[in-house]
Amino acid sequence: MTSAPESTWTFFEGAWHPGNVRMMGPRTHGAWLGSTVFDGARAFEGVTPDLDRHLARVNRSATAMGLKPTVSEGLWAELVADGLSRFPRDAELYIRPMYWAEEGFAGGVRFDPESTNHALCLYVAPMPLPTGVRATLSPYRRPTADCAPVEAKAGCLYPNGARALTEAYGRGFGNCMLRDALGNVAEFANANAFLAKDGVVRTPVANGSFLAGITRARVIALLRGAGVTVVEETLSYADFQAADEVFTAGNFAKLAPVTALDERRFEPGPMFRRARQLYWDFAHA
Repeated sequence: MTSAPESTWTFFEGAWHPGNVRMMGPRTHGAWLGSTVFDGARAFEGVTPDLDRHLARVNRSATAMGLKPTVSEGLWAELVADGLSRFPRDAELYIRPMYWAEEGFAGGVRFDPESTNHALCLYVAPMPLPTGVRATLSPYRRPTADCAPVEAKAGCLYPNGARALTEAYGRGFGNCMLRDALGNVAEFANANAFLAKDGVVRTPVANGSFLAGITRARVIALLRGAGVTVVEETLSYADFQAADEVFTAGNFAKLAPVTALDERRFEPGPMFRRARQLYWDFAHA
């Protein structure tokens, strides 16, 4: 355990470095042309739920992107354990393994998989309180598999979510829903979407236009295990506006209520509270 009260530790090129260490230069392909993948796990209250799934997914994302996953899941886990030891046991942390390409062939767009580099960053990131957020419908949409590497958790996909959030913030909202190419709801800009109606939970079916998240899958399994009917299906924005409850599931905030979609108001309801409690019980089991 280090005595330095650092808020960030990064493992890069065989050693731990405090702070926001600089890892890429102006000719690094990942910085210049976006050949990066990552994953995000959470540490809070002394637990790291589904850490193994996040570490497995970053390697799958690298393969899907065409990079070379050079760190085994076991080694990632050892590095994370070493990193966690540098913080207080109850620290609220974001755990981010990542890969990127250093070089492109002939200095160009196509990257060299053999130049894949990696890092692991752990940093203090307080868990958002589940106070709720007002959301709207974004004019922007999620790409399809023939337009972008949607099967990977790739950095190049996130500017689209960022511009959607920026547009929504400009209209006074804290989040927004994005549709797929056919006009069906895909997800929120930074989390997967759920609704509850007449005692049934519904969520957009994974159709390849969005990343069906690890926390999403866990919430579905926990609710079904508790006897709740969960349906994965094609949903419209009108379906969400007509719901009894709307909530999000994602790694950063885990479960959070949505308190409004445009002018339609919601209260954090019993299904949201049940799902959140089930997740917390699972995390601490």
